[in-house]
Amino acid sequence: MFPTLAYAMGDVAGQAAGQQPNPIMSFVPLILMFVIFYFLLIRPQQKKQKEHRTMLENLKRGDRIVTAGGIYGRIVEVRDDVLTVELAKDVQVQLSRGSVAAVVQKDAKDQAAKESK
Repeated sequence: MFPTLAYAMGDVAGQAAGQQPNPIMSFVPLILMFVIFYFLLIRPQQKKQKEHRTMLENLKRGDRIVTAGGIYGRIVEVRDDVLTVELAKDVQVQLSRGSVAAVVQKDAKDQAAKESK
């Protein structure tokens, strides 16, 4: 080994051993990961939950819905936490308000059928 290289390596090792790392700098990667997880996972999930809660509160008679089980129907009656949903002509079931997955937007086909009657 060359003496200058050995001297340079010894000098670098001496500098690293002599300095104490800043304790705050050791938390920076952890804080950065938390911020990334917050904006990519936590915040969008909270926003989605808020929108679903608002949708459940705004359910009204006549809305077409999809249940969590994938059943389509039309709301006939709304009580506190119980919905009466018509699945087909003369077929009605009662559902918990929380089991509604989404409100289905009315198509132009549904609109046209109602107008023709």
